[in-house]
Formats: sequence, C-alpha cells, structure tokens
Amino acid sequence: MTPRLALVADRSPHVRSHTRIPVLLEALRERDHLDLDAYWVRTDDITGPDDLDGFDAVWLLPGSPYASEDGALAAVRHARENGVPFLGTCGGFQHALLEFARTVCGLTTAAHAEVDPDAADPLLAPLACSLVGHEGAVHLAPGTLAERVLGTDRTIERYHCDYGPNPRHLDLLRAHGLVFSGHDADGEVRVAELPGHPFFLGTLFQPELAGDGTRPHPVVTAFARAASAVRA
Repeated sequence: MTPRLALVADRSPHVRSHTRIPVLLEALRERDHLDLDAYWVRTDDITGPDDLDGFDAVWLLPGSPYASEDGALAAVRHARENGVPFLGTCGGFQHALLEFARTVCGLTTAAHAEVDPDAADPLLAPLACSLVGHEGAVHLAPGTLAERVLGTDRTIERYHCDYGPNPRHLDLLRAHGLVFSGHDADGEVRVAELPGHPFFLGTLFQPELAGDGTRPHPVVTAFARAASAVRA
C-alpha cells in the first residue's frame, strides 16, 4: 500500500517551496521508485494531534506565520509522540523546536517572535542577518542522522528565513534530548533531530529548493524512504 504523506502548510502559489512539491514527488517516483500518496493539510484544519491519524509521515513545510500556530504544533506533536516520520523545513523546523520546548521541556511561555513580536524572551528570534535568498555552509556532527543522510560533514544549503533559535534556550532543549546536529560557520544552529525516533529531522535551510527539483535533496529522499518503510 502506498504510504500516505501529510504536507502540512497553508498551500499558496506564492510560496516557492509549495510549488516545488509536485516536481519533487514526481522525481521521487521516477528516480527513486518512492511513491507517496501526498495530501495537503491546512494548519487551521488541524485541531489536535489525532487529526493526522492514518498518515504515515508528516512534512511541516515553510509558510509561516501559519494560519494556525496551534495546528502546526499539533502536527509536530502527533509525529513526535507516535513515531511517525517527520520533516520540518524552515518554519517547520522552527515550530518543531517550539513544540518540543512547550510540551517536553515545560517552557509554556516559549514564543515565536514572528507571531509574538512583543515576547520578552522568544525561543525563535530574528536572525542577526536575514537568510532570505542566501546560501551557506552547514557543518554536521559525526554520527548523527543528518550526517548519515547527507553522507558528508559539510554541505552548502539554501535558505529563505528571518528567524532562528535563541541560543539562550538551547541547553534546556538539549537537556531533554533534542540534538542540534548542524551548525553554520559561526556555530549557529541549522539542524535538529530527535534520537530514538524512527525519523525526526528539522532543517532551517530548505532542501526542497535544491537544484530544480528533478534530483531530490538527500534529506527529502531519506524522509521519503522513512515514510515508505512504515508500509514495508
């Protein structure tokens, strides 16, 4: 049976990563023989984690601020608590950290400055330098899922974001089991993962924008393989 993939985002023709998805799905099918039955799920159609029951994988795509922050967080929680393969890119990465901080770490006041610009100490804060339209090196920690997926300890990746994790809160997330497995040249976090989970990976960069989409990024291919393994 073809694995069912939830593409969680408020789909828009103006979000480049959204328009790239059909190309990637076709490339996965033709090049890698990975056929996914993909459904777009709006964040405001998710009222709780159970709304994604029946999906074999969850990809929380860019496009924040989402129509429903609660819906985006519920998607993350569903995947994290139920061992469902999860990929979060750009805004999806940011909200994966936000869900983990609130639900696992008990940091109930954790906020995203894009949604709550008046937050005194946001978990996701404006980057010192915007990464919209930029590319940069990402250094991957040895022995991590990210390194295994990419097959290297250094990669050049494409971004389209203005927000990233506040270093003040990283130790708390680490203490509760989240691993920051990729950093830029200045040591700023760019990748996070959850050991012990079948596949739980978040990237601040956007692997869906690599190339022209006809050769899926290794992160996308690995995620698709994890989704397929659910039905194997």
